[in-house]
Order: sequence, then structure tokens, then C-alpha cells
Amino acid sequence: MFKLNLKIALRNLWKNKGFSLINIGGLAIGLASCMVLLLYVAYEWSYDKQFANSDKTYVVYQNSAANGKIFSFAWTPNVMADEVAAKIPGVKYAAHASYPSRKLIAVGDNKISANLNFADPKFLKIFDYKFIKGNPERALRDVNTIILTESLAKKLFGNEDPINKTIKLENQDLLKVEAVIEDVPANNSITFECLAPWALFIKREAWAKDPNWGNNMCLTAVQLKDNKFLDGANADMKGIYKRNQQGNNAEALLFPLTKWHLYDDFQNGKSVGGKIEQLKIFLLLAFCILLIACVNFMNLSTARSERRAKEVGIRKAIGSTRKSLIGQFFLESVFITVLSGVFAFILVEVSLPYFNNLLNIKLQIDYNNVTFWGTFLGLIIFTGLMAGSYPALYLSSFEAIKVLKGLKIKSDSSVSIRKVLVVIQFVFAACLIICTAVIYQQLSYVKNKPIGYNKSNLVQIAVQGKMGNRSKLELLKTQMLKSGAATGVTFFSKDITETGNNTTDVHWQGKTKGESILFNNRGIGNDFIETIGTELTAGRALETVSKKDSNSIMLNEAAVKMMNLKNPIGAKIRYWDVEKTNVGVVKDFVVESAYQKVAPMIFYPSYMDDVQVIIARLNPNQNISSSLESIDNLIKQIEPDYPVNRKFVDESFEVKFQNEKLLSTLSNWFGGFAIFISCLGLLGLALFMAEQRKKEISIRKVLGANTANILTLLNKDFIKLVAIANLIAFPLAYIIINKWLSAFEYRVSISALPFIAAVSISVIIAVLTVSIQSVKVAKANPVDALKYE
Repeated sequence: MFKLNLKIALRNLWKNKGFSLINIGGLAIGLASCMVLLLYVAYEWSYDKQFANSDKTYVVYQNSAANGKIFSFAWTPNVMADEVAAKIPGVKYAAHASYPSRKLIAVGDNKISANLNFADPKFLKIFDYKFIKGNPERALRDVNTIILTESLAKKLFGNEDPINKTIKLENQDLLKVEAVIEDVPANNSITFECLAPWALFIKREAWAKDPNWGNNMCLTAVQLKDNKFLDGANADMKGIYKRNQQGNNAEALLFPLTKWHLYDDFQNGKSVGGKIEQLKIFLLLAFCILLIACVNFMNLSTARSERRAKEVGIRKAIGSTRKSLIGQFFLESVFITVLSGVFAFILVEVSLPYFNNLLNIKLQIDYNNVTFWGTFLGLIIFTGLMAGSYPALYLSSFEAIKVLKGLKIKSDSSVSIRKVLVVIQFVFAACLIICTAVIYQQLSYVKNKPIGYNKSNLVQIAVQGKMGNRSKLELLKTQMLKSGAATGVTFFSKDITETGNNTTDVHWQGKTKGESILFNNRGIGNDFIETIGTELTAGRALETVSKKDSNSIMLNEAAVKMMNLKNPIGAKIRYWDVEKTNVGVVKDFVVESAYQKVAPMIFYPSYMDDVQVIIARLNPNQNISSSLESIDNLIKQIEPDYPVNRKFVDESFEVKFQNEKLLSTLSNWFGGFAIFISCLGLLGLALFMAEQRKKEISIRKVLGANTANILTLLNKDFIKLVAIANLIAFPLAYIIINKWLSAFEYRVSISALPFIAAVSISVIIAVLTVSIQSVKVAKANPVDALKYE
């Protein structure tokens, strides 16, 4: 029986090549879109879950009240790990580590800039990276040692055994390679190419040795003996700052490592979501695209109902049961779905390189993964049964006597169901158009909103090696200005587009007792205001060449407002237990999130000991390429051992919008696929309506109706469906997009434009799709439809 049904299915596919192509193509696009989205969701979901005890591992977060709200971040003091290990019950290990930074690693003349992390030995107990060579029990205990990842070891030593060989760090420290570990997976929140002991970090950075509860400068990771200790541990963590530093009201909490990547958005000290919201959208998108593809199959299958009615009648007349007919139609749909799955595989493999480049990740199909094949098989069966369910039940219900006598099939209910399905398709399409338009508006609004400084033609150059010497920095600045390549040069203690050091150890007259306020702090060089293109709203700039301003600072407007300083110039601020005098107020400019209000910031004079970047304003009257070449040559003269590490500030600033741009791009692509598949569904219903009404249309033509009249008649019903879909979609889209926008302090207001665009685009799509088929029917010779009457 199965063999017979398969033969019938193949004959039907071959006989109706056009319909088969549309069916298989629609399902293939739907399945491919669904598979790509599910691969991406699975990749993001797997973040930080590669470790044996990842479910018992936590990151220490700090909640700090400032400016009327609570800031939450995974930066902690250098003493946090030891305090947690000693005082918090249920803790198995606690470790601190720096965040990865680029460092020069050299073996002879082979020099590579690599991501390096400093960590203590317990870091390797918490994160059980796989050791290829070396002793895990001895790792990170000796100060002048280093652990390399497999790929970095190969770059440095080729096929030689790197163990006990020597590398040079930053042309300063000779380190012995004590171990080689597997490369850190890309879907890991902490990625690096080499690990060095925390003791080496203290040796290189003397300031990091002193215990300081007010300086948040490292990551603290904690592993519990069992998760039953979590509630008690978090209760004890809450007051850890207050117990160790008088007046420090910040609170600490243990946040699950496995949620760090997806749930890192905090409000009022509690996780409220993050990238997980994006994944939910993509999961919904994947399901809806697949659903739309299934709906199209139903519409296109039942559109051929009259042509298959006699087949059903004859098979029933010779003894076929309804059960066997249902089996036949289900077999056809599953067979078509399997064929579609094959084409979907091809589409996925072809499109993955593009999406990997777009997402900057490495999605791939793991053909050896049982879970993957189980999911794919489940998708095929689900799609096949779902797509074939309505056609199977509907077509098998025809009465043999009626269809063989040529009586018209009752199709009112089927038409109604298919109209409902088309409405559902266009509800989704309209929602997608509205949401995509608002996402674009929000991105444009924030990107074009003034950020407080001029980022065009502004270049950041990483300070490396000999460049860190004060006299060398001043010489480089002089040469850059003299060459004409730059019109302004200054220094900064951090990347101007990234987060950096912050502290709660700030006190002033009038501060509320017990209030804990978080301040960003940055060191600046001379000509900082002029170079970045911001302005002073009061007072003067810091003098950083001489040391006359060693006890002076500047505040930004947010800090003055938060501190409620009536006369900010000359105000005495106690900063890190040293009294400073405020000499200027800087206009607020964006350093961290472009979507949130600017945080309070203190600027102190940098005397070259903590300068990390040189900021240069390129000469607008000179060719950019020649200016950059000139700057590169000057840097190489001072520090030939390091590759020049520079980037444009506006390019770095674009990274802040990465998640939103990703959401917008994927919504555009897969939304486009969904709308295209919806058009196929509409075409299916147009085919059905044309087939049902061909005699009516022929009579109208005989009575004098022209092509325009016929097109209007056929399009009218579909425009009604689209109008109903938009009425349903508007409130749904408003709720979805309003919730998404609520996460941003700076956000665009929801206007009528996206809703007008949704109506216009959906109506145009409907009219064009229906007209493609309607024109053919309207121009047909009426004699062909009426000659048998």
C-alpha cells in the first residue's frame, strides 16, 4: 500500500509541476529560514555552558545607587574574591581575573598582539579548560609563567613543543610557557588567547596590590559547593561592601554564569532580560515563518480541490476508505516536506557564510550531533503533518456520488478557513513591517542624536611599549602636529567609546550620609577639550604637562547635577582619600551606552602613567590615507616592536548599536522571506477563487465586463482581508514595539508613519500578487469555461 501511495504522490507531483515547484520552494524557504534562526538561537543559548560545573558558577555583580537609580555591573574590587572565599558559607572556589586586553607576545622576531587575561590559580578550578600539555595543578602559581591556547602556541612555535620555552611579554617580562590549553570557544563570555598569573599583574601594576573596596577593577567568579547554598550566600553578599568600608552602601550579588550572556540587562538591581528578548523574537519569527509555509501548502493543495475531487470519488467508489485517503494525502505532504528539507539544507549551507559574516560568529551544521538530527527530523514530521492536515481532512471528505455526478463541491467553510489563514499571515506581515520600521527609526534617532563631541575624523591609537614613556608621548604629539597629519592630539586613560574605571570613593560637602554614588573616572591629557570637540561650560581645563594641577579635577554636567553643587568651580571633592579641587565643568558626552543618560564622571590630569590611548584629530585639509600613513611612520620610529593599533572613533561607536543592527538586519531578511511566502499563500487563494468563479467571470465578460472590472471584483475581497489583518496587527505591533522601546532612556516616539507604511505595503503586495493570477483569468476566452453548459 505504501509503495502504491508513493507512486501516486510522485505522479501527482510530476503532473502538476508548477504547483509542486511552488509548494516545495515555499516549504524549502520556510524550513531553511527556520533552521538558520534555530542554529543562531542554539548558539547563543549555549554560551558559558561548556564547563563541568557551569550550573554552580556565578559572577559577582555590584549594585550601586547613583543619580536616582541603581547601576549594576560585573566589576568588583581586588579584595572581593578573598573576602568571599573566607566569609561566605557554601563557597567552594572564588577567583579574580582581569578582563582581556591586547598585549604583545614575542618569541624572537615572531611578534603577535594577543588577548591576555591575568587570573589567580583558582580561576582554573572554576573554569575547567582542557589542558593539552602541562600540569593544571601547578598552573598560574609561579609569577613568571604563562598559559597559551593551542592556536596561539602554533602561531608562536609552529610544530615545536612550547612547554618550558620562553616568551617575552610587552618587551619587558620573560615568561616560561607552563601549559597549553584548547582554544576558548567563541560562545564564551570570557575569551582570551593566553593566561598569566595574577601575581604578574600586581608586579606590573603596583597600584593593584593595595586592598581597595572603592576601586572596581576586576572580575570575580565564584563556584558554590551546591546550589542549595545560593540563597544564603546572596543574603551574606548583600552587605559585603558596608562591612568592609564605612559609608559604602553598594551591594553585591551572585549572578549565574549561564545567564550572564543572555540576561545582562539590569533595572533597579535586578536582571530584567537582555539578549534573551532578541532570541525570543527570533524563535517566534522561526515558528511564524514555518507556520506561514504550512499555510501556503494548505492553500495551494485545496486550490486544486476540484481537479482532485473526481480522483477521490473514483477511489472511494472502488473501495478506498477515508482513512486510506487521509494516509495518501499525508504521505504526499510528508514526501514534499522531505524534498523541501533537502533543498533547505542546500539553502542553509549556501547562506551560512553570509550570516556568519553578518553576525561575526561561526554557525555550522554539526552532522555528527544527534540533537541536531532529532530536531531536524522533528521539524520535517511536524511540518509535513501540519501542512498536510487540512488538505487531507478536507479532500478526503468529498462524497463519491456527488463528485462523480459533477455536482459543485460545497466549499464555503474551506474558503472561510483559508481566508482566516491569509488574515493570520498578513497580521504577521504587518506586525513585522511596523516593528522593522520602528527599529530603524530608533537606530537612526540614537545614532544621529548629539553625543557631546565630534567623532568624525577622530582616531584612537593604543599606547604600547616605549610609547608609554612620558617624554616619548610628548615627542609623538609634537611630531604629529608638526607633520600636519593632525590638528589636535591628546591622551586618555581608556578607550573613549568603552566602559572603564569607576569608583564610589568620592565625598563632598552636602553629600547625604551613607549614600553610595558611582562615578566614572578618566585621566586626560592637555588639549583634551579642543581635540575631541566638546566644550567647557564653566571654569578652565586641566594643565597636565606640569604638575600644578596634581590635586585638581574636572566634573561633567551629570556629576555637578547629581552632587547638587551650586558653585562647582572651586568645590572641594575628596577623591580616593585625597582632597581635590574642581576647576572646570565639561559638557556631558557619551562614553558608555548611547541609549542611557550620561553617568557622573570625574576627569583627573594624566601624567602619562595610566595613558592607554592617544586621541588625534586628523587634518580635514589633508588626504586621510596620507595622514594615517604619516602617523603610522611616526609611531614606528618611536616603537618599532609593536604593530600600530589604531581605529576610528566613529567605527568604534558603531559597535554600541551591534545588537539593534543585528535585530534590524535579521528582521529585514527573514521578514522579507515571510512576506514572500505569504505572497505564495495569497496566490494559492487567488488560484482557488479564480477556479471557483471562472464561469461567473466568463458570464460577466459575455455581458460586457472588461479586464479592469474583473480585476477590481477579484481584488476587492483580498483588500478586505488585508484591511482586517492590519486592524488586528496595529494593537499587537504597538504593544510589542512599546515594550521594546521601554528598555531605552533615549527613544523615539511611536508615530503613525510605520502603521501607514504597513497598510500601504501590505495592500500593494496583495494587489500585485492577486493580479498576477487574476489578469490571466480575466483575459481568458469565456467560451472555454461556458462551452460545456
